[in-house]
Amino acid sequence: MTVKTIGRSGQVALGKQYAGRQVLIEEIEPGVWVMKLGVFVPDNERWLHQPEIEAVVDKAIRWAEENGPTETALDELNTLGTRTGE
Repeated sequence: MTVKTIGRSGQVALGKQYAGRQVLIEEIEPGVWVMKLGVFVPDNERWLHQPEIEAVVDKAIRWAEENGPTETALDELNTLGTRTGE
């Protein structure tokens, strides 16, 4: 355990080894906090972490790892639209 003093600006120094890290601070009751180091997901990226989306992304990554790039036959792509009625 370590005793720290809260400065005039309301800050507590944890040490240089934590500089730049994100910290989740939960106040469980007035004057009692739990701090956890971690990497937190921005709001606009949370959808990627839904189980059904993660499964689709994982499947796509596995496919990409197992199937290298191939040369595209542009002539076939150009005629594909006319065969499907587009």
